[in-house]
Formats: sequence, C-alpha cells, structure tokens
Amino acid sequence: MFKKRVLSLGQCAADQWSMSRVLQTSFDVEVIAADRFADAEEQLRQGGIDLMLVNRVLDRDGSSGLDFIRQMKADDVLRQVPVMLVSNYADAQRQAVALGALPGFGKAVLEDAATLARLRDFLSDSK
Repeated sequence: MFKKRVLSLGQCAADQWSMSRVLQTSFDVEVIAADRFADAEEQLRQGGIDLMLVNRVLDRDGSSGLDFIRQMKADDVLRQVPVMLVSNYADAQRQAVALGALPGFGKAVLEDAATLARLRDFLSDSK
C-alpha cells in the first residue's frame, strides 16, 4: 500500500516540523515541504499529491498563499488537487474557500479532533 502524500507550501522550519510530526503520527503519510511557488507547482505537476497545504504567508519570501491557491485553481491540471489554507485567521480562510480551497485550519488547532477529522477525509488510510 502506498502512503498518501501531503505537499506543504511556505511553512517556517519549526512549523513544518510540527505539522509533519502531527500528520505522520496521525496518518500514514509522507509530507513534502516546498518553500516557493515554483517548487510546489513542480511537485504538483509530477502528480501523486493527495492534499496540498498552503501557508497564508510564505515564510521564505513573504508571498501570499492565497495567490498560490488562485493560480492552482486557474490551472486545469492543478485544480484537481485538494488544497487547504493553513491560517488562524477566519477572513483568510473565507477568502481561500471563495477561491476554491477546502476549509482549512490554523496551526493553533492542528492537533484538535475536528482538524484531524477534516484531514482524515483526504488521508483516509489513517492509523
């Protein structure tokens, strides 16, 4: 059986470590980190990504995660990949959903049962 693959864009090193730890402890997944739009797009085009997580503000260059979601949803191939915004801000979550993202979550609630249940819908080969 193949592990599910999660692509995480724009997290700082500490948040990426924390998110990877929670996801890998809760689900049988591989977490791939990307720092820039181009890196994430390349990974998505290679295929095999089951869920895309996008930080509201990319750590490396300060660019907008919402802009990446907008670009994803405008692309016939990339729009097929489920995407969630990682942000504690409700207004940013609403904007992401309006662009076509699924309801996401904030880092503050990453380990909450409701967040894990939402993720389970896409990472169903859970432990």
